[in-house]
Amino acid sequence: MAGKDRPQIYLVTPAAADPAAFAGRLAAVLDSVEVACLRIALATRDADDLARAADLLREVAHARDVATVIETHLRLVQPHGLDGVHLTDAGRTVREARRLLGPDAIVGAFCGASRHDGIVAGEAGADYVAFGPVADSVLGAGPVAPRDLFAWWSEMIEVPVVAEGGLTAAGVQDLAPVTDFLAFGDEIWRAEDPARALAALTAGLS
Repeated sequence: MAGKDRPQIYLVTPAAADPAAFAGRLAAVLDSVEVACLRIALATRDADDLARAADLLREVAHARDVATVIETHLRLVQPHGLDGVHLTDAGRTVREARRLLGPDAIVGAFCGASRHDGIVAGEAGADYVAFGPVADSVLGAGPVAPRDLFAWWSEMIEVPVVAEGGLTAAGVQDLAPVTDFLAFGDEIWRAEDPARALAALTAGLS
């Protein structure tokens, strides 16, 4: 249940990252703080580019015992030794992903600000549900996921919950008691020193 412990850190790659250049920046962050999971969330649809990115970034993350999932492309999970998939369709393909990947794979579902979609994803077998953005962000024009949603979820639902999109230092402190994971992406990667940016954002966590 959320709220009992300090939330874990979950990292999301930039959509337009060059994997070879990004790998060093990723390694520096992973060496600076304990991270639970990395999501490969590249915007490219080129299968070869995605495969190379999956292999390179998985190697960086697994060398530091960090689980690695890929956004949407569930058929790349097993061939490239990834730990699972992050689905962006409000959980509609959770059952298919579980069938294809097996019981041990991580299957996460992004559900915007919809409690209903989160419940459906959880009932379908998602290992975690992500809500967001928690403030205005690059995630899109959808509604902001309010703190009340996370508070209700952490009180009523056993499936772990991730907060993402537009996190600030104040937002981190506010959401920490009611979420299991805090997902950081552009909030840190656009900084010159991502590790320092992450440290500043999470300084208020106990």
